Amino acid sequence: MNKAGERLFNGLIKENPTFVLMLGMCPTLAVTTSAINGCGMGLTTTAVLVMSNMIIALLRNIIPDKVRIPAFIVIIASFVTVLELLLEGFLPSLYDALGLYIPLIVVNCIILGRAEAYASKNPVIPSLFDGLGMGLGFTLGLTCIGMVREFIGAGQIFGFQILPLADAAKGVTGYTPVSIFVLAPGAFFVLACLTALQNKVRIKAAAKGNVESAKKLSCGTDCATCGNTGCGGKFYDTSINDDKKKEE
Repeated sequence: MNKAGERLFNGLIKENPTFVLMLGMCPTLAVTTSAINGCGMGLTTTAVLVMSNMIIALLRNIIPDKVRIPAFIVIIASFVTVLELLLEGFLPSLYDALGLYIPLIVVNCIILGRAEAYASKNPVIPSLFDGLGMGLGFTLGLTCIGMVREFIGAGQIFGFQILPLADAAKGVTGYTPVSIFVLAPGAFFVLACLTALQNKVRIKAAAKGNVESAKKLSCGTDCATCGNTGCGGKFYDTSINDDKKKEE
């Protein structure tokens, strides 16, 4: 896998900021009352990540090490201010929905963390794709949480009514929304369930990978179920022990 593809895969799957690294929990829990809010916050953060990573990578040999953190914050804050003004001007409904959490992107640990851990030590193109991968992974996480909360809490996805709602006054039977899922506790429930689900998938994949690796070693069988107890070569080199015995 090339460098760009590796950085995208890393941010989306391997080190997903929401479900794996558990970073940026404040906006994750606060703005994901709907899928559109989660997607909007994720894409806004992605734009800041990509642009700040590019500039920091360009200036990595110029910024003095002693003032690198203040310099990173100034760069990030500049892009956040620009995006905040653009959202206020062209997407006022999303701007109102996200509210205070737009300026708080400045201190989002994902952005500052990628600037410190990757962009300040790598060239521009890999840093760009690192920011894009992490941003898209964050967007994916927020959108998934928002979709689940919106679907269970209102029977909707991206504002479209999926499940017909019950209306007791008109005698219409239908879905009764579980309103707790659009409140603060619902965010914790959904985040916990989705994180547990992806952990289960990752553990199964890792276990399968270990078995496949074992089958490729020595005689080609699965060492865990092999009945040949005398085959020590699968786990270590017996010649080392033989040489020790001869020396004794």
